[in-house]
Amino acid sequence: MSDPRGTMALMTSTPGTPRSSSLAPEIAARLRRSADGLLPAIAQQYDTGEVLMLGWMDDEALHRTLTTGRCTYWSRSRREYWVKGDTSGHFQWVKSVALDCDADTVLVKVDQVGAACHTGARTCFDEDLLLKDADSAAQGADQ
Repeated sequence: MSDPRGTMALMTSTPGTPRSSSLAPEIAARLRRSADGLLPAIAQQYDTGEVLMLGWMDDEALHRTLTTGRCTYWSRSRREYWVKGDTSGHFQWVKSVALDCDADTVLVKVDQVGAACHTGARTCFDEDLLLKDADSAAQGADQ
């Protein structure tokens, strides 16, 4: 597997605008993108099922993810592609990629090396639990 660093992390574009992508046309035709041309991409640890993070992909980011074995996302704030781990060293090695039933969300099962969250946490979903145990909450409401 070649190291995709360099050109991938530096290329910029505007999702949603007509541009060429190397994504297979049969896959591109199935995708239901947001108005800005993006799909939410959920990263999940392949062996434990732990949900790690949510990123955004356009057609080219999905193509790069499928062909390099490393997760490539579109940064909405920086307006550029980024390959998970290129700056942090916390790599996501792709194990599988699936579309949901509506073809509007991508699930990428990865082998996460190090933290997935930009805060340094293992997952982006550790800190702010809105509901810890739905069964306990339902029982409390019945009393």
